[in-house]
Amino acid sequence: MSFSELNLSENVLNAIKNKGFEKPTDIQMKVVPLFLNESCNIVAQARTGSGKTASFAIPLIELIDEDSGIEAIILTPTRELAIQVADEIDSLKGNKNLKITKVYGGKAIHPQIKALKKANIVVGTPGRVLDHINRGTLNLKNVKYFILDEADEMLNMGFIEDVEKILNACNKNKRILLFSATMPKEILNLAKKYMGDYEFVKAKINANIEQSYIEINENERFETLCRILKDREFYGLVFCKTKKDTKDLANMLRDIGFKAGAIHGDLNQSQREKVIRLFKQKKIKILIATDVMSRGIDVNDLNCVINYHLPQNPESYMHRIGRTGRAGKKGMAISIINRREYRKLKHIERKMKLKIRKLKIK
Repeated sequence: MSFSELNLSENVLNAIKNKGFEKPTDIQMKVVPLFLNESCNIVAQARTGSGKTASFAIPLIELIDEDSGIEAIILTPTRELAIQVADEIDSLKGNKNLKITKVYGGKAIHPQIKALKKANIVVGTPGRVLDHINRGTLNLKNVKYFILDEADEMLNMGFIEDVEKILNACNKNKRILLFSATMPKEILNLAKKYMGDYEFVKAKINANIEQSYIEINENERFETLCRILKDREFYGLVFCKTKKDTKDLANMLRDIGFKAGAIHGDLNQSQREKVIRLFKQKKIKILIATDVMSRGIDVNDLNCVINYHLPQNPESYMHRIGRTGRAGKKGMAISIINRREYRKLKHIERKMKLKIRKLKIK
């Protein structure tokens, strides 16, 4: 199937062509026609890197009237993801005069208040969106489309109560689209409570990611990482357990000559944006991050993801590995584990129905 078969306007088709998209991804083929041509609510299971943002951005651009105020609200778990989603919509709108407004913490609120007066689409984090609602600077009574992106991450970060408050502040006749990499029962319960009947779609599993693990003694962890990094032309993410781990590991790698940076909670918004910009420009080849801080890092050509420490749950593992193997390219996901962590890795493998092979490095 091609984009031209999806009944899109010439304006959007040109924008898609200018972005270099050649054919729709699996999730785009499933969501775009449903969103455009039906009146149903949609629950979509799709991982990071599946093309899910464009799957809802393209129909929104086609459906929204630029003279009708705020018609869509998109909630994301982090400010970085809000920026990414807003930029993606902006890049696909072509010459349609849609106003996309980003609202999130860490930035002055008054410019956001001014921008909201002219907005058609609002993209934001639950806390700041709720703040605007409570101040009376954001009215969602005319919203036609409510999109919840990375719902499982919202759940993990404790945002579901805020999400429900925002849902209740919206027009009762809105359509709801919920996107999630995994479908824990709490997310399905949320869908049942607010969506009633809905269409469920699931993206095919990405077969481009080769998953493996290396078993080590604990004192070999850093040395093993260095050998992996030296063994290939590495451009990717290394995941750590804590903020302190990310800072320490980045410093240790830089001390021995690696182009490494870290993104963590001690950085302010402009510092984080600078690190991500350097990473996208490949002036930093190795980015050390925690799960929360990695959200919204949107780079298509990462060739590897390394779990320096295993994540807390299988869902986070899926979000991590979805950073590589994107846009039809091959990717690798390597987990460094000690003997005590073997059982945890096997639990991830069983629950997510994966095949993670053992890797030996020389």
